Amino acid sequence: MKIAWIISAVVLLVACERVKQPTEKTLKPLASASGVVVENDKFGITDSGLDLVSRSDVQRFINQELKRGYYTQPQLDNFFKNVQFKPSIIKDMDRPGTSLPWYTFAQNNANSLRIKNGKSFWKNNAAVLKAVSKRYGVAPELLVAIIGIETNYGHTTGSFRVADALTTLGYHYPRRAAYFQRELVEFLQLAYEEKRDPFSFKGSFAGAMGMPQFMPSSYRQYAVDWDGDGQRDIWNNIGDTLASVANYMKQHGWKTDQPIAVSVSLQITPQIQQIIDQPTEMKYSAGQLRQLGIVIPAHINDQEKGILYQLERMPGKYEYWFGLNNFYTIWQYNHSRHYVAAVRQIANSINDGSTNL
Repeated sequence: MKIAWIISAVVLLVACERVKQPTEKTLKPLASASGVVVENDKFGITDSGLDLVSRSDVQRFINQELKRGYYTQPQLDNFFKNVQFKPSIIKDMDRPGTSLPWYTFAQNNANSLRIKNGKSFWKNNAAVLKAVSKRYGVAPELLVAIIGIETNYGHTTGSFRVADALTTLGYHYPRRAAYFQRELVEFLQLAYEEKRDPFSFKGSFAGAMGMPQFMPSSYRQYAVDWDGDGQRDIWNNIGDTLASVANYMKQHGWKTDQPIAVSVSLQITPQIQQIIDQPTEMKYSAGQLRQLGIVIPAHINDQEKGILYQLERMPGKYEYWFGLNNFYTIWQYNHSRHYVAAVRQIANSINDGSTNL
């Protein structure tokens, strides 16, 4: 039995080894790290079952990967034979924390302990925070708040193998299968580029990685090697992590020294409620909302566009806000208005009230 196990382990090790690296000229990188273009793209679930290698949708994925030339057929077959289906991931996906009312979400994510730990994190990493903030023009308190809400300042980065998370969601979760299969393409290329075994990456139940919880596409496009050691280590390296978040924010339009949102006063009407309930887009200008009787602080000019949203501060009691450009920038990091509001609350609190983002 022991001999059989050893032989099996050796076969797995050999199968997982990288194929001989092609020269730089023969590499075929993805067209876009955030929007993968794959020939004959037919992502989605067409089969069912736990034996992935026998499924036609998985074979189609493998054939597309073979055309891109990074992995061999045995390596890809071995990958899909050794990933594990995690039913708990499906349950977690169907009960997202952002569906909670604001007063509960805020207590869970922007509480006094989170703020206290944020102050300690800032104090312990003040020099690198200052340098990263200066380089990218992104407020240091925002960077701290993002790391805080994502992983409690690096303490909860996730224990799932990323390979298991992405294949579970890519091939057993029809609602978002196409997205997670695209992330699986990104992940396999990421592992190739980083010269690492795909099964060595750990992350969240959704496949998000490291202190900032980057999905593979975000890692490939925005992760930064801050200290120049040749690695973009968002798991253990504070400088790499902070610079990666700052780079993401900058690339998504963060405006230096501009607020995230401003409080507004209004009398709710069906028309205003309809605007609040619309998808999150920079659609309405301050001037348009003022014409509906909404009182927006005078320093926001009429031409500035934003998002009108509400926060339920206690059951049935709401406060109203106008989210500006920087609100939308953070929202692209996590598509939840509650998430952005919590990040703002942490950021404004960890600097002893001297910040008003």
